[in-house]
Amino acid sequence: MTAEELFPEVSPTPSGALCCHCGRWSVAAVACRHIERVSGPGVTLYACPECLPVVGVGPTGNDVIHGIPSLRKRTA
Repeated sequence: MTAEELFPEVSPTPSGALCCHCGRWSVAAVACRHIERVSGPGVTLYACPECLPVVGVGPTGNDVIHGIPSLRKRTA
C-alpha cells in the first residue's frame, strides 16, 4: 500500500450557498428569506453580498413577527 492510498487527497467540503437572485455560488451568502411549507420543513433562501441590496432581507427562520394574527380558524 502506497502513501497516496493511505492518505488520499480529499477536497474540502463546500461552504456557502447559491444566490437566489443571480444563481452564483457564494461562500459569503446571507440568509435573506425563509419560506414555510405545509408538507415539510421550510426553505431558507440565500443571497450573495452583491445581490443582497436588490433582493432585500425578509423574515428568516429565526425571526419572530409580533402582532400578526394567527392563521388558525378560531372557534367561538
